[in-house]
Amino acid sequence: MRILKTYFLVLARDRQFIEKKIGELDQLRLSYLIVCGERVNHPNVMYREQRGKYDAINYGFRFIPEDVDIVALNDVDTHIGNLKPALKMFDSDKVALVFAKVYAKEGPQNLFLSIFRSLRAKLPLAASGDLMLIRREALKRALPIKPCKAEDSYLLFKILEAGYKIGDCEECYVEGEKTKKANEEEGYKRRTVAGIYQALAHTNPPYQVKLFYLLLPFVSPVLLILGKRGFFWMKGILLGLTDYLRGDRAGIW
Repeated sequence: MRILKTYFLVLARDRQFIEKKIGELDQLRLSYLIVCGERVNHPNVMYREQRGKYDAINYGFRFIPEDVDIVALNDVDTHIGNLKPALKMFDSDKVALVFAKVYAKEGPQNLFLSIFRSLRAKLPLAASGDLMLIRREALKRALPIKPCKAEDSYLLFKILEAGYKIGDCEECYVEGEKTKKANEEEGYKRRTVAGIYQALAHTNPPYQVKLFYLLLPFVSPVLLILGKRGFFWMKGILLGLTDYLRGDRAGIW
């Protein structure tokens, strides 16, 4: 069986984590391009004015070699562990997108991520863009991404719309920077939820996904049973929907 050629497209708002990510990818002997909102003197780092991650993906894709099979979209502030099992999932021709398991270094996100993965095992309701691997042909078909704060979920919905399958890899993981305090969850959820409603406006995922987000504002108060974290999750969800209904169509946070 032919070994699938993999290429990393790394998204960076600024130079803060660039040096560490370059060291990681070089150590793993991976081919890569980093699209960065600041100018960095390195042959694998390309400057692109900050317009949002959706724009960085649209821009960076044009520089990916034609012979690449799998494009890995990766946030710069992450550490990758055990990549091979995720690539192994592409042995099935039906799988076009694979997520890695996401860990937060600290804070309330670990509880949310545990709940989120349990839900996604039953329904592909959203993406985790810290590290997602996509067949080049499927990614090309989904591009260009329209202005959207949740570019990862936009791609997920487009790939599902095209009839492809997705996979969640438990063995491959990625660790990244998330919120550290419960009250920071409000802003995080507000941005991502507004972005998901933007993504839904541009795509046609399975009806169960659309139904989930239709009902989400009404069932979000259930999160209050989780205490302070649940309160800020609920508030962020409702504010994100409000932003979208008020006309927020911007693709940058």
